Amino acid sequence: MSKVEDFLTADEEQEIVNAILDSEKNTSGEIRVHIETSTSGDHYLRAQEVFHLLKMDNTRESNGVLIYVAVDDKKFVICGDKGINEVVPKGFWDTTKDVIQNKFKEGKFKEGIINGILMAGNELQAHFPWKPNDTNELSNEVSKT
Repeated sequence: MSKVEDFLTADEEQEIVNAILDSEKNTSGEIRVHIETSTSGDHYLRAQEVFHLLKMDNTRESNGVLIYVAVDDKKFVICGDKGINEVVPKGFWDTTKDVIQNKFKEGKFKEGIINGILMAGNELQAHFPWKPNDTNELSNEVSKT
């Protein structure tokens, strides 16, 4: 088994998907989680590349949020699209990163990711509330490479 497969159990993955579903039910925003073994380049640039590959930059309101994790590198990045980045309070992503990082340091990876999802979901709900014509534009599944 690879590090990616060992990082979360199937049940933990489902809990993450449930957190995404929960967070997205009150917003037009889209949240994704991507996990991969490692990257040979800059983690932020790789997260931006994954953001594009997952078509997160094609949402109607530019309000996608990606939590990217490189397991072997022990690195993660939170990427928000321009719509959400323009409206979140200064320091919001740093605060979210700190919450995730504190759980990761305790070895509580699922909890860290879920806490990040819930924080992003609350912020998305505040700025991009759900409307009757909203549709789920992206998959909620955890993507992996």
